[in-house]
Amino acid sequence: MKSHKDLIVWQKSMEHVAAIYVATRSFPQDELFGIVSQMRRAAVSIPSNIAEGYGRVYDKETVKFLSNALGSASELETQLLISKDLGYISIDIYQKLITQIEEIIRMLSALIKSAS
Repeated sequence: MKSHKDLIVWQKSMEHVAAIYVATRSFPQDELFGIVSQMRRAAVSIPSNIAEGYGRVYDKETVKFLSNALGSASELETQLLISKDLGYISIDIYQKLITQIEEIIRMLSALIKSAS
């Protein structure tokens, strides 16, 4: 592997960022600095932490940043559920996004286990 960009989990998390940005465009305007901002930051944090972890020299540091990415993914999973419950996203969009984030969570968990 040459860089973090070669990791499938990084690639999938980048795709997920774009999907979150598209999905949150239709949220109520008064949520722009609320849940929209939180969801976008959590989504961006996932591939960012993966990249930073793979830019580190020591395995302990890599695991720390992968764990941060996993935390952000779990946070986003919760925010997706809240958004669905509040009626901000449709069931179809929710199902697509939750399936993606669950896959990312599984991949990150496996990657952390293999790097530990």
